[in-house]
Parts: sequence; C-alpha cells; structure tokens
Amino acid sequence: MDKFTLGILAFPILFSMLALRVPIGLSMLIVGCSGTILIAGWLPILSQVKTSAWHLFSNYSLSVIPLFLLMGNFAGKAGMSEALFKFTGACLGHRKGGVAMAAIGACAGFGAICGSSLATAATMGKVALPELRRLGYSGALSTGTLAAGGTLGILIPPSVILIIYSILTEQNIAKMFLAAFVPGILAALGYILAIALYVRFVKGSGPTKNRVGWKERFLLFKNIWQIILIFVVMIGGIYLGWFTPTEGGAIGAGGTGLIAALNKSFKFSDLIEVIENTAITSAMIFLVLLGAEFFNSFIALTQLPNELGNIALNNNLSPLLIVACILILYLFLGCLMDSLAMILLTIPVFFPLIMTLDFGMTPEETAIWFGILTLIVVEVGLITPPVGLNVFIINKLAGDVSISETFKGVLPFLISDIFRVILLFSFPGITLFLLRIF
Repeated sequence: MDKFTLGILAFPILFSMLALRVPIGLSMLIVGCSGTILIAGWLPILSQVKTSAWHLFSNYSLSVIPLFLLMGNFAGKAGMSEALFKFTGACLGHRKGGVAMAAIGACAGFGAICGSSLATAATMGKVALPELRRLGYSGALSTGTLAAGGTLGILIPPSVILIIYSILTEQNIAKMFLAAFVPGILAALGYILAIALYVRFVKGSGPTKNRVGWKERFLLFKNIWQIILIFVVMIGGIYLGWFTPTEGGAIGAGGTGLIAALNKSFKFSDLIEVIENTAITSAMIFLVLLGAEFFNSFIALTQLPNELGNIALNNNLSPLLIVACILILYLFLGCLMDSLAMILLTIPVFFPLIMTLDFGMTPEETAIWFGILTLIVVEVGLITPPVGLNVFIINKLAGDVSISETFKGVLPFLISDIFRVILLFSFPGITLFLLRIF
C-alpha cells in the first residue's frame, strides 16, 4: 500500500475509534504511531517518543492555555457571570425577548474572560436559564439562546482554540486575537437580531419584564467594572506591547483570582476546585495535543497535504471553491466531533494546501483569514445536530426541555451563523479590517 492511500485510510480508522468512544488524544496517538511504523519502521517512532513530548510541552506559548483556563474558572467562582447577566438584563430586559438578548450579551462578556465555549455555555446556563424559564420564555428559545451564546467563548478573544490554531500554523497570537474582534461582535449582533425576529414570529416565546431605572443599572454596573478593567488591561496591554499574550494571561488570571478572593462567598474549597478543574482540563488538552503531534508527523510522512495541493493545482480549481469545500466539510465534521479535535485533525492537512493558493492577500493575511473562518465554522458545529455539545450541555441543565425542542431553538442562530460565514468568506477585508489599521 502506498503512503498516500495509507494517509487517506487513517481518517476512517480514526473516526471509527472515536465512534467506539476511544478518547481523541489516545486515538490520534495510536493511529499516528501505527502509521509511522508501517511507513518508516520502529526506530523513528522510538526516537519521536523520546523527544516529542519534551519539545511540545516545553513550548512557551502553550503556557497561555492553563492561564486562560484558570482565569475562566476564577471568573465563574467569583460570580462574574451572574453580575454580567444581571447588568445586561437590566439594560435590555424591558424589550421583547430582551432577557434572551441580555443572555447573549452576558455570554459575549464572559467569553471575553473565559476563552472556552463549553465553559461559557455551562456557566451562563446555570445563571440565566432559571431566570428565562421563570419569566415565561419558551423552552426552545431559552435553551437555544444559551447554547448559541456559549459559542461566543470560542471566538471572542481570548480563545483557547484560537491559541492552538496560532501555534499549529505558527501565527502571531496577538494578531489572531485582533482579527477575531469584528467577527465576534458580528456574531453577538447577529444572535440578538435572530432573537428579535424569533419573538416576533413566534408569539409568546419571549415576554418582557419591567423596565429597570438608570440608578439601579448604575449600581449593577459597579459589580462588573472589574471585569471590564481586567479585559482592557489584558488585551490592551498585549497590543500596546506591554506584555506578551502569555504574560497577559497571567495578569488576567491574577486579576480574576484577586476578585474571587475578595468575594465573601469564595472559600478555600473553591480555590482547590478551581485549581483541580484547571489542571484536569489542561491535562486533557495537552494529551490531545500530544496525540496530534504523532498523528500530524505521520500525515507529513504520507505527503497527503502535498498531494492534495498538487491535485488542486493540476485541476485548476478555484481557490475560493477549495475553501468553500473545506468549510462545508467542517460543517459535517461538526455534527460528529468537538472543535478541538477538528482543528488538530484537519489543520495540518488543509493549511499547507491553503497557503499554496493565491487569494490576493499576503501569506499572513491568508493564514489569519482562513483561521477565523475555520474557527467560526467549528463554532457552528457546537450547536449542530446530532452532536452539538453546547446543545447537550444546556439541555441537560434545563431538564424539562426535550432535545428536539432545543435543536429547534438553535435553528435561528444557525441561520445567522450561515449568513455570517458567507459574509466573511465573500469579503475578507471585514476580518482583516483591524489588522490592517493597526
């Protein structure tokens, strides 16, 4: 069997292992090691086992991942998610569907200090879902809103998935963060518009509540100014050159940790839980990264990315058509697997192909534009059936809402996502706008 065929067969084998519930990191490790042995024998893989773990985990840039995870865990324990939801609810709750819109705003704000979609969905679900149900919001709209709102955590900086993409493709993390701002804002505005249209077409799905006065809004704002300060200092400091993204993550984690420690409800047991959750999640991500290291080395040996590039060039396929096909594939993969697995499995194959194509942009701009598009489509996968991890998290929290009803609730947000993907795909300048200014 030739190397190219072996590289193609690796993917169905890997997907079969995932279907059998083998952890993604272990699956990639087994397939990668086995494939390398078949191509090059035992000696190369033994050498790789000896050196790969050290080279991977000694990467300074990877230290930003546990720091952002720690920041998100501190933020959850410090009550920041509840404070954000109360403030946005006070500003928007009097409008039709306003509390659902407030949940989207709170998800965007919490995502800016969390960096994880699943954590954003789980945390905001616990805070906002009881209030939405108490006010009489339909099960479909309340669960659909929070499932979709959770996806903002993967797009609005800082984003763990965005960091991993930057490391895999050797791009500047700060520039990737900057490019994600406009798409992130468009995502939040698109979701709010989807809610506004939904409550007008589906009567009684999004009731209003009493208007909150400016004095009370100001008092609620006093509970979130620390969040804004941390975000501004952390992100602003990165772009002003005061510190690196890793140092920014340390400052963010330290700031949220201090706020949590000053919270009267924060106990020593909460600190232990925060550290344990951060360690467990970090270990899980690092195991997946290690598996991806071996799998990607095997894919490189098969010359699969180069062969795909040659096929595209020899058949004179349009660069935009190739990107469109890749994005459609991501939509299908999102129905079967989580975002981290998709990024680690596909970027080593697709990225070299994308970089051989001419889009009328510099190589750096092409890498960043493709990265943001990939991130958005991966984000859509978190709310698409039959997997939709965010949907299952919120549905489990709701308890009294069927999974089919929740999937119906996310449909307006999926439509919003599709329009946003088409817009950013057709006009790369929207994604690169801030990057070209600064």
